Amino acid sequence: MPKFEYRGKSWEEIKGMSLEEFRKLVPARERRTLKRGFTESQKKLLKNIRENPKKFHKTHCRDLVIIPEMVGIKLGVHSGKEFVPLEIKPEMIGHRIGEFVLTRRKVEHSAPGFGATRSSKYVPLK
Repeated sequence: MPKFEYRGKSWEEIKGMSLEEFRKLVPARERRTLKRGFTESQKKLLKNIRENPKKFHKTHCRDLVIIPEMVGIKLGVHSGKEFVPLEIKPEMIGHRIGEFVLTRRKVEHSAPGFGATRSSKYVPLK
C-alpha cells in the first residue's frame, strides 16, 4: 500500500502543521476560504468535533474545507433530503465536505404515466 502524500508532504508532516502552514498547500479557492476564516456554523462544528471526536456529528456545512485534524471523524452531511454518513479519510483533505455527498440521484423511470400518448406507452418486451 503506497504512503499517503499531499503536494509532496507526508501524512506525518501534514499532521504537525499549523493551519497557516497547511493553507499554503491547498489550491487558491480553498486557500482564500481558510484565509478569510470559518463561519459561525463551521466554528461550532469544529468545536464540537474537538470536544468529542468519537461522536457522529450531523451538519449542514457542505462548504467546510477538510483540514488535517478532521481525519477519522464520522459526519452526517445533509444532502438536501437526508443526512448521509461520511467518514473523513486523509485523501479528502483540501476538498470540501459537500463534494463527497451528492445532492442529486439517478432518475429511474418505470412505466409511462397517466396521460402518456399511444406511441410513448410502447414498452418493448425482453
